[in-house]
Amino acid sequence: MKIIKYPKREDWPGLLTRPVLNFKEIEASVSPILEEVQKHGDEGIRRLAERFDGVTLGDLAFSNKEIDDAEGQLDEALKEAIGQAYRNIYLFHQQQLTAPEKVETMPGVTCWRRSVGIEKVGIYIPGGTAPLFSTVLMLGIPAQIAGSKEIVLCTPSAHPAILYAAKLVGVTRAYRIGGAQAIAAMAYGTESVPQVYKIFGPGNQYVMAAKMLVSKEGMAIDMPAGPSEVAVYADETAVPDFVASDLLSQAEHGKDSQVLLVSTSVSFVEAVNRCLMEQLEALPRKDMASISIDNSTAVVVAHADEAIAMLNEYAAEHLILCVENAEEVSERIVNAGSIFLGNYTPESCGDYASGTNHTLPTNGYARAYSGVSVDSFVKKITVQHISQQGLLNLGPLVEVMAEAESLQAHKRAVSVRLKQMNEYNEK
Repeated sequence: MKIIKYPKREDWPGLLTRPVLNFKEIEASVSPILEEVQKHGDEGIRRLAERFDGVTLGDLAFSNKEIDDAEGQLDEALKEAIGQAYRNIYLFHQQQLTAPEKVETMPGVTCWRRSVGIEKVGIYIPGGTAPLFSTVLMLGIPAQIAGSKEIVLCTPSAHPAILYAAKLVGVTRAYRIGGAQAIAAMAYGTESVPQVYKIFGPGNQYVMAAKMLVSKEGMAIDMPAGPSEVAVYADETAVPDFVASDLLSQAEHGKDSQVLLVSTSVSFVEAVNRCLMEQLEALPRKDMASISIDNSTAVVVAHADEAIAMLNEYAAEHLILCVENAEEVSERIVNAGSIFLGNYTPESCGDYASGTNHTLPTNGYARAYSGVSVDSFVKKITVQHISQQGLLNLGPLVEVMAEAESLQAHKRAVSVRLKQMNEYNEK
C-alpha cells in the first residue's frame, strides 16, 4: 500500500477519497430492470434471470422442505458456531428494546412514545463469491426482536447455511431471486413476492443503485452504501502482523474495498507493509485483495490529535484502534460505523459473532447514519393524553399560538372544548 508521510491538512480530502463509481451509468442500466419487474412481475424476473445469469427459474420460492433440509447439509461445528453467534447477536440487540416512558409535560398533559415493529421487511443477501449467512443473522435477528410480522428474504444463493440461518431468524418467505430484480420484487411486489415496507441488505453496485432508485419512489431502505472499508489507527503498542491481517480481512471483500492505515510511526507502517506482502501470498482471494491493497493508503501523521482528526474526517465503516488507551481514544471518535478496541479485537469478530451488527454505513455516511439495530426495524409512535384540567392549563397557550399563525380552526378546536367545560362548571 502507498505510504504518505506527514501530509498537509489541505491534502487530506484527496487522500481520503473513496473509489468513485459512475452512478448515472449504473442507474441507466438498473432503471429498465426495475421497470421490467414492475410491469411484468414474476415473468419479468424469470426473463431477467435468463438474460443476466443464464438461469431458468421455475418456482421462485424456496420450498419449506428445502429450508428444513438445509440443516442436515451442515456439519455440526458450523451449526454450533451459527447457534452461538445467533445467541450473542440476539442478546446484544434485545437490550435495545425500551419500555414506553410516560412524561407529564405539565399538570394533566401526558406524552409518551412506543415502538412498533415494521410489519413487512425485505432482506437481500447477495450470491457472489461468498455465502453471507452471517448477514441473514444480522438483519433477521433485529427484525425478529422488533416484532416484524413478515420477513421476506431474496437471495440467488441456495447455500444451506443461508437457508438454515433464515429458518433460525424466522424468515416467513424466501425466494431464489438475485440482483436489482430482487430489490424491485420486494419494492413493487409480484404475483409471488409480497411488497414490503422497508428493504435491507448489501449487494453490488447494481443492487445499491436499485435500492437508491426505489427509495426515490418512497420505499424505505436501511442506508446508502458503498464498498466495504476499514480504517486502522495504530501506534508502537500494536502488532504489525495483527494490523496487516485486519487490513486484508476487508481487502478480500472485493477489488473496490478500501483500507486505510493511520499511524504516528514510519517504521511501524513499513513493518505492516512487509507483513501484508507475506500474508497476501497465502490468501485464496489474493488477486482480489491485492488490487484493493494497491489502491489503499497508509498515512503517517505527526501526533495523536492529527490522527484522530483525520479518522473523524474519513468516517470509516469499521475503525480499529490498536493504540495505547484505546477506549479513551474511542471517546474522541465522533464519526464511525463501529469501533474495535485493542490488539485482540479483530474486525472479523464483529462481522460474525461478537453480538454487534455488521450492517454499517460506508462511503463516509457514518457522519450521519448509524448501523442497523432494532431501531431500524421499528417506527416510533407518539401518544398523548390530556385531561380536562390539562386542557385548562394548556389550551390558552395553544389558542394564542394558533391565533398568531392565523389558523382559526386550530384555535377553535381548543376554544370549543374550553367553552363547554366553563359552561358545565357554571351550572
